[in-house]
Amino acid sequence: MGSNTGMASPRHGKYRISLITCGPGSQEVWQVFGHSAIRVIDSTDSTDLVYNYGTFDGFDKDFEIKFMRGKLLYCLSVYPFDNFLQEYIYEHRSVKEQVLLLDSTEANSVVSFLEWNLYPQNKYYKYDFFFDNCATRIRDIMPATVSKDVKFGKTIKPHIKISYRNIINKYFAVTPWTRLGVNILLGSKIDKPMTNEDIMFLPDYLHTGFDSLTINKRKITAPSHLLLPGNALSIKNTGSVTIILSVFSLLMIVLLSLPQVKKIANIMRAITLAISGLLGCLILVMWFATNHQACQNNFNILWALPTNLIVAFAKPKGKPLYSKIGIGLIAVSFLLHFLNVQQLLVPEMTPILVALAYIHYKNSLTHATANS
Repeated sequence: MGSNTGMASPRHGKYRISLITCGPGSQEVWQVFGHSAIRVIDSTDSTDLVYNYGTFDGFDKDFEIKFMRGKLLYCLSVYPFDNFLQEYIYEHRSVKEQVLLLDSTEANSVVSFLEWNLYPQNKYYKYDFFFDNCATRIRDIMPATVSKDVKFGKTIKPHIKISYRNIINKYFAVTPWTRLGVNILLGSKIDKPMTNEDIMFLPDYLHTGFDSLTINKRKITAPSHLLLPGNALSIKNTGSVTIILSVFSLLMIVLLSLPQVKKIANIMRAITLAISGLLGCLILVMWFATNHQACQNNFNILWALPTNLIVAFAKPKGKPLYSKIGIGLIAVSFLLHFLNVQQLLVPEMTPILVALAYIHYKNSLTHATANS
């Protein structure tokens, strides 16, 4: 985000500026986290506009590929606040407003920056969910335009350490299968403890940070008020995912232990190894072939070995050593979890890792039996 407001033409309106925080939605994955925007009412020009950093061109060429590769450009847009509000009325999502008690000089500085940011050469940015999004862009406006002596309210309780992964898992409680998939694809970078400002990448916590926002020790935020009530999202039972995966893991162990159903067991073993291998390939693609920072240094590659895709359909020769390595790497994955290097989604992922470990174990025994 640029901080050079000297490029902007000075504004001299009578402005009422506020932070708008929108509640979560259920229609799309990204709606689960809510949204933030800036509202500017100019009583001089009789305008009521919203400045929205969360817009992108869905008709852009190669949209899907750019999104997957982390190269999709988001941009700042401005349009009537009533139009903005209609979207959330239609989606039954809540909207809250916090008016900023800025003096005329401060308000003019903020609006001048927003107008500068609307220039074609300034409006686009490479979106990053954790580190550069609609909330972080707004978080950074006040110190960039008004004063360096900006202090946000406390968003994290003292002595509490919480990571990016911890907090998004709470939001993904409404979509447990998505939560599992996201945790597999996200790397160790999101397991570091967040600072007070870091957690404001989420609109709810940006709202909390603005509650007690001060500039030069002067409180500048009026009490939040509700513009639009919304429907609360129903929290789905994440335990059902664990139960399903646990039943699968137990079934796998039983089938692999019964020689009477050897053919069925071999099919399930091959499918499981193939799926884990495909996951490993996807992890590598997201790590090395995209710009998603959060997908880098992903140690889930230790258990989701891409080579499992080959081993799934290979002959027994060479499997004992490979299987021992596979079991060892699964053990390392758990060790990294307990050392807080990269967290596993333990309830859901433990059955998966147990099933893989048992498959590796049976693979080594199968070869030993074949040679005896």
